[in-house]
Amino acid sequence: MSSVARVQVPEGQGGSGNVIRDSALGMVPEVVESLIALNGAVWDAGELSPAEVELARLQNAQFTGCVMCRAVRYDVAVADGFSEEKVAVIQEGADEAVLSERERLIVAFTRQFHLDPAGIPASLQADLKATFTEAELLHLSMAVAYFCGSSRCAVALGGMPESMPRTEIAITR
Repeated sequence: MSSVARVQVPEGQGGSGNVIRDSALGMVPEVVESLIALNGAVWDAGELSPAEVELARLQNAQFTGCVMCRAVRYDVAVADGFSEEKVAVIQEGADEAVLSERERLIVAFTRQFHLDPAGIPASLQADLKATFTEAELLHLSMAVAYFCGSSRCAVALGGMPESMPRTEIAITR
């Protein structure tokens, strides 16, 4: 991972308090507002709870290597009861007993999405269908796809620090 940014935010740009607008993505204003709206929709417009979305987002970050994604916690997920115990399961391999069956399946689905999305084992498919509605599975799939794309974009642009402290940010709508 490169700590040297391949794209620099122009001097004087930034300071809006919005992490998306203030990043290099803000250099394409004709696109950035749609990205911000999509980010809000991923959190607000689906069937999963914010804590469940956050679990998928953080599992995604393990695969993309996005330092910022691993460090950030969204305020809506924390307010929904998302805990650092659950982060430890993902980031440190802690005991999965702190996760509910739904949460274990979210983690398993997100892992499979990154490893082989077409090769979901029949047993995982059956468990997913027995536990989630079709709308919830669609929300999960779309959220993971969005997180995968946006975090890979951030990593590709470079400029990632070696590490970051846990940082809570407000969801942007």
